Amino acid sequence: MSTATTTSSAPAPEAAVVRSWKTPILLGVLALLGLAGFALGAPDTDVTFRLTDPNAALTLPDLVFSAAAFGWAAAVVLVLAAAWAFVLVRSGRRIPIWLPVIFGVVFVAAFLSWAVGSANTPNVALYGLLAGSISLAIPLIFGSLSGVLCERAGVVNIAIEGQLLFGAFAAAVAGTVSGNAFVGLLAAAVAGVLVSLVLAVFSIKYIVNQVIVGVVLNVLVSGLTGFLFSTVLSANQSGLNSAPRLPNIRIPFLADIPILGPILFDQSLIGYLMYFAVAAIWFGLFHTRWGLRTRAVGEHPKAADTLGVNVNRTRFTNVLMAGAVAGIGGSFFTLVSVSSFGRDMTGGQGYIALAALILGRWNPLGAVAAALLFGFATNLQYVLGLLGTSVPSQFLAMLPYVVTIFAVAGVVGRSRGPAASGVPYIKG
Repeated sequence: MSTATTTSSAPAPEAAVVRSWKTPILLGVLALLGLAGFALGAPDTDVTFRLTDPNAALTLPDLVFSAAAFGWAAAVVLVLAAAWAFVLVRSGRRIPIWLPVIFGVVFVAAFLSWAVGSANTPNVALYGLLAGSISLAIPLIFGSLSGVLCERAGVVNIAIEGQLLFGAFAAAVAGTVSGNAFVGLLAAAVAGVLVSLVLAVFSIKYIVNQVIVGVVLNVLVSGLTGFLFSTVLSANQSGLNSAPRLPNIRIPFLADIPILGPILFDQSLIGYLMYFAVAAIWFGLFHTRWGLRTRAVGEHPKAADTLGVNVNRTRFTNVLMAGAVAGIGGSFFTLVSVSSFGRDMTGGQGYIALAALILGRWNPLGAVAAALLFGFATNLQYVLGLLGTSVPSQFLAMLPYVVTIFAVAGVVGRSRGPAASGVPYIKG
C-alpha cells in the first residue's frame, strides 16, 4: 500500500525544452551592426523621401527627417527587439513571427536612411523604389508559386530557373514572329509546360532523383537557348528577337491612390495575372478538394492512395501547372522588361524563387512576401548605385543574395516542407 502511494506521488519527469539560439544571435549581431552603422556612423544630414509623383492627381508632402535621429531611434528598437528575443528563448517560449518581421522592416528602413543620407543626393523617390521592387519581384513570385505547386504535391522543382528562361525565350520568338505579345505570352506558358513535362516524366514515371533532373534541365535549357541565341536569333534580330511589349493597363481611380495606386494598379497584363495566380493558388490549395488532395499527396501519399487519390497523376498534373505558371513569369523578361531575349537573362532568379518558397514556408502568401523582399533588395542595389552612395558597389551587387542567405538561415528556423517532398511514390 505504501509502495503504491509512494509511486503515485512521485513527480513526473519534466519535458525537455529545446532552445534554438539561432534567431536571437542573428538579431543580436544585426542589432550591433545597426548601432555601429546607423547610429554611431549616421551621416549628419537630412534625408528626403518623395512619397508621390509631383504630377499625380493626388500628392503627399515629402517626408524629411534627420538621418542621425532616425538612426538612433532605429538602433534602440533593434537592440530592444534582439534582447526580447533572447529573453523569450531563455524562458523556453517561442519567438512570435511578428518580432523578426518588425526587426527586418526597421533594419531595412534604417539602412535606407543611412545609405541615402550618405549619398551625393540625399533624396529618393520612395514610390519609384517600391514600384521597381514589385516589378522585379514579378518573375520571382511566379517562380515561387511554381515551386509551391510542385512541392505541395511532393515533387522538388529545382528546374524553376530553366522554366523561367525557356518561357522568356519562347515569348521573344513567338511574339516576334506573330507580331503579337499575347501569342508570346501563350508560347511562354507552353514552353514552361514542356520543361515541366520532362521533369515529371523522369522524376515521377522513371523515378530519377528529382534534384538531379532539375539541375540537368537548368543546364540543358541554358545551353539550348544560348546556342539558339548565338546562331539563330543574333543572325536575324528583327525577324526573331524583337517582340512587341505588353503595355501597362491603368485602372482609373484606383491608380490615383497615393503611393500604392500607381504601384498596384498601373501594371502590365502579367502583373495582373500575378495577382490572380496568387489568389487562385492560395484559395485552391486551402479551400478546394484539389488542394486537399494535393496537400495529402505531398504529406502522406500512401494514405491518399488508400483513400482513392491517384498520387502520381496528381503530381503529374501539378508539375505541368507549375510549368505554365513559371513560363508566364519568364515572359516578363522579354515582353515587359525588355523586348528581346539575351543569353541567360534570368540571371539565377529561379534559385532565388526557390529560396523565397522556403522562406515563405511553402505557403503562396508567404512566398509572395519573400519574393517582394528579394525584389526590394535587388531594386535597392540599382537605386543606391544611381544616387552615388558611399556603399561599395561590390556590396550592392551581392545585396540580394546576402538578404537571401540571412533570411533563409535566420528566419525560417525549424520549419519543414511537405513530408513526402522529393520522395517518389511506387504503388503497392
